[in-house]
Amino acid sequence: MPNDPSPTARALRALEILRTRPTTTADELADRLGVTERAARRYVGILREAGIPVESARGPHGGYRLGRGTRLPPVHFTQAEALGLVMAALSGRPAVTDADDLVGAALGKVVKALPESVGRQAALLREYASAAPDPYAAHPDPAVTSSLVEAVAHRRRVLLTYRSESGNTWEEEADPWSLVVRHGRWYLLCHSHRVDAVRTYRVDRIGGVRSTAQGFDPPVGFDPVAVLEENLGTGWQFATRVVFDAPPAEVAPWIRPPMGRLEPLGDGCVLIGSTRNPDMYAQEWLARVPLAFRIDGGAELRSAAAALAARFTAAVPDHRPGSRPPTG
Repeated sequence: MPNDPSPTARALRALEILRTRPTTTADELADRLGVTERAARRYVGILREAGIPVESARGPHGGYRLGRGTRLPPVHFTQAEALGLVMAALSGRPAVTDADDLVGAALGKVVKALPESVGRQAALLREYASAAPDPYAAHPDPAVTSSLVEAVAHRRRVLLTYRSESGNTWEEEADPWSLVVRHGRWYLLCHSHRVDAVRTYRVDRIGGVRSTAQGFDPPVGFDPVAVLEENLGTGWQFATRVVFDAPPAEVAPWIRPPMGRLEPLGDGCVLIGSTRNPDMYAQEWLARVPLAFRIDGGAELRSAAAALAARFTAAVPDHRPGSRPPTG
């Protein structure tokens, strides 16, 4: 909104607030609008004068709410909201500038529907801003994602078909706890009844979903992102064990949750986990840790680290004093 919005602009903002919140007190409405409670009531009066039925309810749970069956005007965007929408779409899906892209087509319709004063900057941003594609991003089927969201919201067990990275396919019965987006990939965090354990599945590898009548209760107070991060570091094919002489508090900032679990060990600590890709674990994760360590467990990880060390050693020839540096 402009720095000094008109009464009409504030009334439209009040309408948007009432639309998204079933019951809003005068205090809450005033706080969201950045005005006094008396002014908030005045904007409610403007809406009523325009023929929009805004009902009042008294009591401890009272407030304002839109009348049943109210038909609202098109969604109102501020310029900042429109720009934020385009920026978020570009950040999550570089192809959004392509009209043939599913999200790009939808975003184009939204931008075209905006008033000129609001949509002009958003249209320019969409046209002239570019985003480099993320080679690791994966976009799941919207229909599959929608089915999973429905099951998560209504706490219904699902039957799904899953394809692993190696191409193996199996049927799975699971309690879908949450969907988590991490580094451009969508994950289903669930309890697998096939293995009776917590599992994370890439949504783009789920071929089909069917909701059942069986309900479930998700863990109380759990953090989906934290549980996903922790689970990504367990259950993989190759075990890993890395020992640090430094204390856990010094090592922890350099350890990503998928690398494993950090535990005290004497005056230092040990990182215990697993991986499906020892080369990546050594090259992209361990190589970035600026602390001394030794790999105590995981023959595959030890081999990957040895190969990395040999490659870097070969890249830096031994220059003894007086020797001529290599040419070419």
